[in-house]
Amino acid sequence: MESKQHTIVALVEDRPGVLNRVASLFRRRGYNISSLAVAPSEQPSLSRMTFVVEGDEAVIEQVTKQLNKLIDVVRVTDTTTEETVTREMALVKVKATSTTRNEIIQLVHIFRANIVDVAPESVVIEVTGEEDKIDALISLLKPFGVREIMRTGRIAIVRGAAENRAGRRSQSQRA
Repeated sequence: MESKQHTIVALVEDRPGVLNRVASLFRRRGYNISSLAVAPSEQPSLSRMTFVVEGDEAVIEQVTKQLNKLIDVVRVTDTTTEETVTREMALVKVKATSTTRNEIIQLVHIFRANIVDVAPESVVIEVTGEEDKIDALISLLKPFGVREIMRTGRIAIVRGAAENRAGRRSQSQRA
């Protein structure tokens, strides 16, 4: 089977230690998390975790089954085959001199990014979008001297009403 990146979204209880238990599950089974984002959800006392994991269908099925067994996990969805909106955010600190600042500003505007901090020798750029967009901007900024990059990792949400059917556990999965 072909190995590819999967986006898995888990709705979990918002309690201390949940992230550790979930990460330990991946570690014990030797699966690598290439991206992880966690934040409170629209439901009180629940958080949403978005993982990007590489593997074939069998690996992803095993991951989702193991996640569903954890007591603090309410629902797990592999959104890879769903229609989703995905985004990532990055802060990029770039070396900027008086001669290069205007060129950097032009690049920032082309990518619909924002300059969020200006210092005498650098600027901090905030960019939001799909991973390819962020990668392209960073690639174009490298010749100026990228000093630091901070990326959030992928977040994803299923389009439209599909969330209602995606990720529901069957009775056999709950047992």
